[in-house]
Amino acid sequence: MIIRFLVFGVLSFISLKVTAQTKILDKETNYPVPFATISFGNGNGLFADNEGSFLFTKKMYSDIDTLYISSIGYKDFKIAAKNLSKTLVLEPFADMLKEITITAKPKGKYKKEKIDPVYHNDYHNCWLPTIESEIAVFFPNKEKLPKRITELYIPIKTEAKDWRTRNRKNTKKRKFSTLIRVQFYENNTGFPGDVITYENIIFVATEENEDFYKLNIKESNIYIPKNGIFISIQIMGFTDSTGKLLPNKKYKEVKTRRGIVKVSTTFRPLLPFTNTIKEKRTFVKRIFINNGNWILFDKQNISNSNLLTKGMNNYGIGLKTEVYYQNKD
Repeated sequence: MIIRFLVFGVLSFISLKVTAQTKILDKETNYPVPFATISFGNGNGLFADNEGSFLFTKKMYSDIDTLYISSIGYKDFKIAAKNLSKTLVLEPFADMLKEITITAKPKGKYKKEKIDPVYHNDYHNCWLPTIESEIAVFFPNKEKLPKRITELYIPIKTEAKDWRTRNRKNTKKRKFSTLIRVQFYENNTGFPGDVITYENIIFVATEENEDFYKLNIKESNIYIPKNGIFISIQIMGFTDSTGKLLPNKKYKEVKTRRGIVKVSTTFRPLLPFTNTIKEKRTFVKRIFINNGNWILFDKQNISNSNLLTKGMNNYGIGLKTEVYYQNKD
């Protein structure tokens, strides 16, 4: 597995010194398994960092009895919280160990095509991301030609430090440093299907990245299949000054008359949605809920969204591709 770690901008968070961390390792290689998913079975959970480590203590999560560990390419693993040790091992799927995919760059002439990102400055028409949410956008391949994705343009919206100066130019921005993972999925009858690459493609967005984040993925050799591709982003959490994922608690416990209610922690940046794209091509899923199944982002599936009420049903990711229109034998 190839791990790419891209860090841009000025990072401003101080690393936390923590204890009781657990590291997840590959059973065959003894290497860390980065960014594994740790679900609590109750609609909440967290992620391991790029070194396969995560923080779990009974003081932080007093009501959690069992942890469910998963990562693409590995068998799911379950362990009782009381039995949690300093290291856990995940067993790779045997068929995935044997599978080797070689992607040869097409020969011949190509042209460059670009789909511009769609973004805006309206705070009120943005998705406020939480850890458990992933957003995928569909891109068709109408010409059925080989297309290599070279750049992605991820729309983001930063916030003014002082709300009263939000419309002024050069206003000071609210600081953040957030790790974001990009994933690519096959088109499975109109829904995101199997992942196309096991490479971890991640980047750190900060308040310096106004409008959109440009991500170079040319060397990843991601090609758009003939029936299209889904490109997703997933907020992993805040980072320290080195870009390392911090062990932040991913939800808050709020006392109500009905008891303790768990509210997912929201993370920056804001993600601007748009009503200028006619096709409904944005899908969402909640990692720790509903078995992580994808749903189309529209009113038929989601009834309590202010964005959908306004017709903002798409996230405007942009991209640049190399389109090979004349191949040579």
